[in-house]
Amino acid sequence: MARNIKTGSREVLDDMNHSPQNNIVVLPEAKRVLVFRRERGFTYVGVLVLVALIGIALVAFGQVWHTLQKQEKEQELLFIGQQFRLALSRYAKHTPGNMRRAPRHLEELLQDPRYPGIQRYLRKIDMDPMTGRAEWGLIAGPSGEIYGVHSLSDDEPLKKRNFGLEDRHFESKMKYSDWVFMPAPG
Repeated sequence: MARNIKTGSREVLDDMNHSPQNNIVVLPEAKRVLVFRRERGFTYVGVLVLVALIGIALVAFGQVWHTLQKQEKEQELLFIGQQFRLALSRYAKHTPGNMRRAPRHLEELLQDPRYPGIQRYLRKIDMDPMTGRAEWGLIAGPSGEIYGVHSLSDDEPLKKRNFGLEDRHFESKMKYSDWVFMPAPG
């Protein structure tokens, strides 16, 4: 069975270094230190590799998320622009007599001052999704009347083609501020 051997000031079990009482393997201290050092280094490298992989995955996810957010804002800009286009067109069509056919302020689309009652063409002035502000660039005529609106953002759009009929002139535009929303003439 197991016999005890005295080495220096330590007692080490012979016979495969195994203690029958509690199934504990006792190694000399020099061997124990080497085993623990190797295990710690391996674990540390494994953790570093795992952190690097998580970082790369987060960067890729961030880029995809940013692109999706920008596409969503572009769709919102096209929708809001269409609402402005329709409101400006309705304002012109509902012009009584020889009055001006375009508003001087966007607020006139919320409540037309030419009528004694409430006449609305828009429910509210939406924020520009590209800038996050309620400011819009205006295409104004010589007397200050508003003929069209556009975003104030100089960012480059992701969408460059496949626009609808009313927006086909946006193809190959290099800035959102080049996307001008005006009613069709006539």
